[in-house]
Amino acid sequence: MTNTVNVPRYRIRFPAADQTEVEQGASYFTTVTEQGETRIRFHDYAAIYDRPGLYEQLFYDRLKCVSPEKLTSLLHDVVTDAGEATSRLRILDVGAGNGMVGELLLERGASRVVGVDILQAAAMAADRDRPDIYDAYYVMDLTRDDDPKLDELRGWNFNAMTCVAAIGFGDIPVNAFRIACNLVADQGWIAFNIRDNFLDSSDVSGFSRLIQRLIHNDYLRLHHLERYRHRLSIEGRPLHYYAVVGRKIRDLDDACLAGL
Repeated sequence: MTNTVNVPRYRIRFPAADQTEVEQGASYFTTVTEQGETRIRFHDYAAIYDRPGLYEQLFYDRLKCVSPEKLTSLLHDVVTDAGEATSRLRILDVGAGNGMVGELLLERGASRVVGVDILQAAAMAADRDRPDIYDAYYVMDLTRDDDPKLDELRGWNFNAMTCVAAIGFGDIPVNAFRIACNLVADQGWIAFNIRDNFLDSSDVSGFSRLIQRLIHNDYLRLHHLERYRHRLSIEGRPLHYYAVVGRKIRDLDDACLAGL
C-alpha cells in the first residue's frame, strides 16, 4: 500500500557525542543535501513529513523504532484472545502522522480506520505516502470542543482507538487524549504507548496520574501492560516505552483530569 515511487534517500547526521546529552524531546539531527545542511528537531514533525521518506529513514531504518508494529500486533492479539474479531474494529488513529499505524491496522484486518492529527503536513504526507489507507483523515485540535468535526467523528461509532508514539512530549495533551478516548464506545478498545519515565513519580506532564486514574478508578480495564524497547537514542541507547491495551469501561469525566 505504501507509495515508494521516487522516494529519496537522505544523508542523516547526528550531533557529535559531546552534544547528544539532551532531553529526548529536544534531540535533533541534520540532513545533508546538495543544497546544504538543515538541522531538524526530532519533534518538528511538519519539517520531517515535508520530506518524503525521511520519517521512515530516520526513525525506522536508523533508530530501529518498533512501536507501530508492537502496538498494532498487541491490539490484534488482545482482541482475538477476548474472542472478538478484528474485522469488526472501527478504529480512531490519534496522532496518525503519515499513516504507518493505519497501514498496519488494515493489514491486521480492521474494518474502518480514521486518522486524526493536528498537523496539515501529516495529512498531506499520509495522502502522498499511503493513499487510500484511511477512510477519512481529520486535521484538528481535539481540545477544541466547539469544533464541528467532533460531531463527524462521533458519527463513525468507533469501538477502538490507537495512539502510538504521540503522547508525553507535548504532542497530545491530556485533555486531547481524554476527548479521543470519549469518542470510543464503552467496552471498546484503547491501545497506546508512552515513554517509561512518564509513568514514574517525576512526571510533570500529567499522564502518570491520568493513567493511574484510568486503571484504578474503573475507566479502563487493563488487558496488557508491557515495557519494551521503543527505539534507539541517537547515542545508541535503548529508549523504553510502555505499551498499554485495555477495554474502555466508561467516559473519562472532569474528575479524571482534576489537578492535572
